[in-house]
Amino acid sequence: MTQDIFIGGGGPDYSTKQYLNIGYANRHGLVAGATGTGKTVTLQILAEGFASQGVPVFLSDVKGDLSGLAKAGSPDHKLHAPFMERAGKIGFDDYSYAAFPVTFWDLYGEQGHPVRTTVSEMGPLLLSQLLGLTEAQEGILNIAFRIADEDGLPLLDLKDLQSLLVWIGEHSKEIALRYGNVSSASVGAIQRRLLVLENQGAADLFGEPALALDDLMRTDTGGRGIINILASDKLMAAPKLYATFLLWLLSELFEELPEVGDPDKPKLVFFFDEAHLLFDDAPKALVDKVEQVARLIRSKGVGVYFITQNPADVPEDILGQLGNRVQHALRAFTAKDRKELRMAAQTYRENPAFDTEEAIREVGVGEAVTSFLQKKGVPGIVERTLVRPPSSQLGPINDTERQALMATSAMSGKYDTRLDRESAFEMLRARADKAAKEAAEAEAKAEQAETPTLREFNNARRYAGKGTRGGTTPRKSTRKATETFGGAVASVVIKELKGTTGRRIVRGILGGLFKGR
Repeated sequence: MTQDIFIGGGGPDYSTKQYLNIGYANRHGLVAGATGTGKTVTLQILAEGFASQGVPVFLSDVKGDLSGLAKAGSPDHKLHAPFMERAGKIGFDDYSYAAFPVTFWDLYGEQGHPVRTTVSEMGPLLLSQLLGLTEAQEGILNIAFRIADEDGLPLLDLKDLQSLLVWIGEHSKEIALRYGNVSSASVGAIQRRLLVLENQGAADLFGEPALALDDLMRTDTGGRGIINILASDKLMAAPKLYATFLLWLLSELFEELPEVGDPDKPKLVFFFDEAHLLFDDAPKALVDKVEQVARLIRSKGVGVYFITQNPADVPEDILGQLGNRVQHALRAFTAKDRKELRMAAQTYRENPAFDTEEAIREVGVGEAVTSFLQKKGVPGIVERTLVRPPSSQLGPINDTERQALMATSAMSGKYDTRLDRESAFEMLRARADKAAKEAAEAEAKAEQAETPTLREFNNARRYAGKGTRGGTTPRKSTRKATETFGGAVASVVIKELKGTTGRRIVRGILGGLFKGR
């Protein structure tokens, strides 16, 4: 039987329990607040709550703290000592310590199981955003994907895309007749961006075996949802790669999962930490795509929760769809800060007991202003809430504990070995090798035909018009006086090499001339 998720105690004395209605958890949410105000703990208790109700979770561990979900907390732990008092204050009578089922993932394959996708699955729109391409460059990338589809060239990893772009550059004139102008400068710019991306470690992201979405939506033998943790502390050094990967994952969930309407509980809850990275300098087309996904993916049973410092980091059209909110303290040191604070307060359903704007500015660490959807999806009245303590360990586990969990994971061995099957790179190389072989054979045939041709050419060159070496009477020449040396060459070539390609004619004549000297 599903239960709502206990968040903390509200009201003047914190005795009014605040719950997130799990039946409306797929209506998305927001966790916001300045640095050091308690967002990580809130994220941790939400993950615990969903997992306890059999809902799988996917979250990114930006600071490396959330690996503690895999280990039970302890009253001896220095960070847990104050929590027993807090549990009593909010009436959390059945508070206890517990570990939760966790699977670690890592794009670089260092702190978790490797997670990959293919270039084809990423698609030209997200890849263009990742590379920061201009409109013209994005057009060429779309041409590359179209050619790959039409010619049956699988784009699996970066070298596949790089080799296809080389081929496009070499055949730009033929391609331009069908798809429009292809600038070699634009192709070169895309190649340079791919090189930068490769240096940032993106080569580890693209390839096979690609991540199967079902592996993110598992439960353990006790029916608890698996918490999938993406190690993101190193990944944050490439913020565009981080944001694009998470958006790709969200898009894949949207495209592959069936419609389920409004389920009793979500099929998966997706936490997008440092959400501002998704929208910083993002083109309108990308923001529109995020809005579309956020609006429609709830019917697939997926809840999306954005974690950020300020609600203003999220575009207004998307912010309006986030019904479950936990707002930690915001600082208002500048006029802009005060304006954003006021706007944040205005998005809540007012509580006559206190001023929302003032409360957001004054709440302490571990305290928040909360509002959750109630029956029929109506936003609840805003409430000051003391957030409950987590049952799992605060702070990270050590490397030995992490490696032990990875070794016993159900995903161990499934993604560890990289595959490199035949794809665009190998196919284009095979075509190039075949073309080179055919050209070499044609050249060899042309060279064999050069000897009689060159002999007749030399005889024509020695002809003086007054007689032959044998002294016989010369025939009257029928050649015009205006016939040129080049004309004689042309007539011989036409006679001997009629029907060959222009390229072979040029190669044969030049080869014969150089060999005759």
